[in-house]
Amino acid sequence: MSSVMGVCVDEGTDNGKAEDVVGCHVEDAITFWAQNISSCNDLLKLSCALAEACPRAQAAFGKLDFNKIYGGCFSEDRCWYRCMVQRMINSEKCQVLYIDYGNSEIINRSEIVEIPESLQYPSIAKKYRLWGLQLPAEQNLSMFDQGKTFLGSLVFEKAIKVRQKARQKDDIILVQAECEKVDIGEEVAKAGFAEKCRSPGSTEDMEKREDAVQNQRKKMKAPAPLWVNRPGHVLCNRPTAVLDPVAATARNQAFAGNRVILTKDKTPASAPVLNRSLARVRDQNLAEENDIFEEEKETRRKENVNLLRRQKELELEVEHLKGELQMIKQEKEESRKRAEYLEETLQKYVGTKMKDLAAKVKMLKEIRRAKKNAGFGEQLSQAIKLVTEGNITVPCSLEKVQKLWTEYDLAQEMIQLCKNGDERDELIIKRNEVQQSLYSTVKEFILEVDRLLISERSNILQELSVSLEMVYGEVCEGNDSEEVFQQFLKWKHAKIEEFIDIRNNTDAALHILTDLFSGILKSFDLSSEASSDTEEVPGNVDEALKEAELCVSKELKTDLTEHDEKEKGIIKSAYSKVMHKVRQEQNLITVIQKTYLASVEFKKQAEKWLNRRPNSDNLLSIKKNMRSLKAQLRWKLTEKNNLEEADDYSELEITRIKEEIAALRNKLLQEIHKEREEYEKLAYLVEKWFPELPLLYPEAGILTYMNSGGLLSHSLERDLLDAEPMKKLSTRRPLVCSEIQDQKVLLKGYSVDVSSEAKVIERVAKYRKAWDQQKEKSSLLQLLFLLFCKARFKPVMLVVFCLSWKTFKLNFESDPLVYLMVPYYPGASLTAVQADAPLTLEETLKVMKGVAQGLQTLHEANIVHGSLHGNNVFAVNRKQGVVGDFDFTKSEEQRAAADTMVVGTLSLVSPELKMGQPASPASDMYAYGCLLFWLCIQNQEFGIKEDGTPEVDAVGMDDKVKSLILNLFRCDRLTAEQVLRDDCFLLVDAIPVPSQLVEEHEPPEEHDSEKTDEEEDVVNSKKNAVNPTQ
Repeated sequence: MSSVMGVCVDEGTDNGKAEDVVGCHVEDAITFWAQNISSCNDLLKLSCALAEACPRAQAAFGKLDFNKIYGGCFSEDRCWYRCMVQRMINSEKCQVLYIDYGNSEIINRSEIVEIPESLQYPSIAKKYRLWGLQLPAEQNLSMFDQGKTFLGSLVFEKAIKVRQKARQKDDIILVQAECEKVDIGEEVAKAGFAEKCRSPGSTEDMEKREDAVQNQRKKMKAPAPLWVNRPGHVLCNRPTAVLDPVAATARNQAFAGNRVILTKDKTPASAPVLNRSLARVRDQNLAEENDIFEEEKETRRKENVNLLRRQKELELEVEHLKGELQMIKQEKEESRKRAEYLEETLQKYVGTKMKDLAAKVKMLKEIRRAKKNAGFGEQLSQAIKLVTEGNITVPCSLEKVQKLWTEYDLAQEMIQLCKNGDERDELIIKRNEVQQSLYSTVKEFILEVDRLLISERSNILQELSVSLEMVYGEVCEGNDSEEVFQQFLKWKHAKIEEFIDIRNNTDAALHILTDLFSGILKSFDLSSEASSDTEEVPGNVDEALKEAELCVSKELKTDLTEHDEKEKGIIKSAYSKVMHKVRQEQNLITVIQKTYLASVEFKKQAEKWLNRRPNSDNLLSIKKNMRSLKAQLRWKLTEKNNLEEADDYSELEITRIKEEIAALRNKLLQEIHKEREEYEKLAYLVEKWFPELPLLYPEAGILTYMNSGGLLSHSLERDLLDAEPMKKLSTRRPLVCSEIQDQKVLLKGYSVDVSSEAKVIERVAKYRKAWDQQKEKSSLLQLLFLLFCKARFKPVMLVVFCLSWKTFKLNFESDPLVYLMVPYYPGASLTAVQADAPLTLEETLKVMKGVAQGLQTLHEANIVHGSLHGNNVFAVNRKQGVVGDFDFTKSEEQRAAADTMVVGTLSLVSPELKMGQPASPASDMYAYGCLLFWLCIQNQEFGIKEDGTPEVDAVGMDDKVKSLILNLFRCDRLTAEQVLRDDCFLLVDAIPVPSQLVEEHEPPEEHDSEKTDEEEDVVNSKKNAVNPTQ
């Protein structure tokens, strides 16, 4: 061990080790921070990792550890860097050291975050101190800053070679530093900013001196901004600045001032003056000879270069001449072959010409026979004639009808919003006046429309539109001026005339050629007795043959179905104009038909309710009958209980009473269905014609029925049903099974209060409306009834478990329950099916196609399921997928965060939900993908990625299914509609689910979308001593 500057140093095995570094921060005239040149990529990777991890990292809470590495946000560029806490300024601020660059600053505590263990490795920058130097003990602040600036000019962002001499106990490395062979320590010492160390004395004296220097340094440090080399300046390239000795000397003189003393050079007295003159002459001669030699050498080099260039030019010229000679030989050979071909052609000229012409004439006959160009533009011409003649005109009374309809709808809306009785009567009178006017106008409009051939015209336009689109394709925007049709017809006429001229020319040329050949036959007919004169032999056969060939070829090339860009524009504009007129007339017909149908319905209702309006007498009568039936049923139930409790009851009497109870139940259910039918009639009348009915008959509860989507029933009571508790049932949620008109149903009970009751009804009505759009084809579980009642417990249960009746009355009688009645499919949940007999791939695709259809129905209605798991998806008959309902008392986020969102070891909660984002259709599709993955892998093992998604690629399954699942685990997931169009489901037919299908399958499975933990239920049952079946 040795001592430098009064501190203990370690002379280890690294002494003498040299490395190339780049300076990044300067602390004083002899201390600086530097990074190894090879650490560029490490800094880039570190910056990327910090930029990704720190914004999501947890803030550093509690007492900060001075020996731990954190992430700090630098104040100048707002980027993240690794740092260590040096000292706490106060509870809000602290001073940190950026360990990879060496500078420090004071930042807010909120800008310090925890970073992963993988980023907590030693700093990239190291702290170096110049070997054998120390700061003057009495150095002032100005001199300290000048020394710091001077050292920065030598090392900052410059390549430095450092050779390690020793390492201090505070990890400061003592080095000898050089930049372009300039000793930096010597430069600093020459400038007077540091002094060389004297021989070390005792350890205590040296430590005192070092402490004094450090104290002096602290006093001289001012709270200034960070050095210019901030953490945001990343080392990317090797520094290009070069430190030359002349510049270094100039800097030394500039910084040292009067400290630098220049001495004159002294010439040795023993050197004679003459010898020096001779030496200069000799040197001068040698320099001149050397210059001459260099000039000659340069001249020879240029000559050699010119000769080489000329040689290459000559070689290229020779190659070029060889190529030309080869081309001349090829042309000569081609000319010879061409001459031979011409000679041979001349020998066969007439025969060849005749054969070619005969072949072309044969083709022309086939084309004419096929009438290829006969119907040119005829379809579009007929379409133009059709849309310009026989149009449907606007009925004269249409505008008046529409105006009165608007007034009538406004009057209906005002009646619906009115709360005052007197004003309501006035509004009804005004509405009736508008209704009478509308009735008269509607009759006139119906008679006027009946005279129009709307249906026939609509069919003609539809057929025309389909046929034109098959020929001309999609309609594009074109010229919409009135001259479009005239321009098309004019162009068509010109094209047809041109084609007729070409055909006539062909016929004339062939006729002339035929006459010539007839004359030739007569001239060479030896059997003919008539004398032939040589002058009569036609001599223009070649011209006629050539003209006939030209005319035939021109007609063959003429194709009226091929057009240039200008002609295409004319056709396109005419087609667009035709389609515009067709759609314009179709829209008018649609308006007329809609208004006509509405007018016919209005006329029918107006005549039906002329001078009167519907009432709720029939509904109230049904309710009265139901009250009577319920009273009889309760009496019979009480009589049955009394007989069963008696010691000497008769089995025959019990059987008779049970039969009477069953008959009363059936009658009551029939009346309930009659009540629903009557409600539906009144609801239709309220929506269409009589909005005042709920105001006139509030006791009928019409608005309540309508707001619940037709589900809420006050007549059906849970106590009147033959309800059987389920075997596995949560104590927090009653769940019973019953049978209504040969259909097994399930009653699921939920606790609600006054504030949540309206929300539950709203959610149920929205779900029912979505189901009602497609009924069984929606692949959703049907909601049958919604019941409200008070939670009750039998006194016998209270006696058995020794609990206070008053306590239960206070706790439960004020807590209303809502019972939701749905169809019951025992043992059909995915969890039960997979535990009993797992689905095959074909069955899985059939079931999951139905599930996708159910999700599409919900998402189109802006409903997020949020509770899609194995106990809430049903495989009815192993081929029909049904999406179960959900807990309507909970929001989407509450449902998605439930403990039931897991299947096997796989979580069904999407990554964005785990990050706190709200539930969405995309999170439903993630749960859908997890269920499909779980069904396909059977018992295969799989891994989980960091984001929680399963490793699909490592599992064996069908390639198309694997591709679909991967697309469901992406950030931009497929929608339910896109899933239904996937290749996996193209050959799979989704089967609609019958509403009254009952599958008997043991063991029965819970039909609750929010199945609770059985162990917790058992503990609660024992603790409260309550029978869970009640």
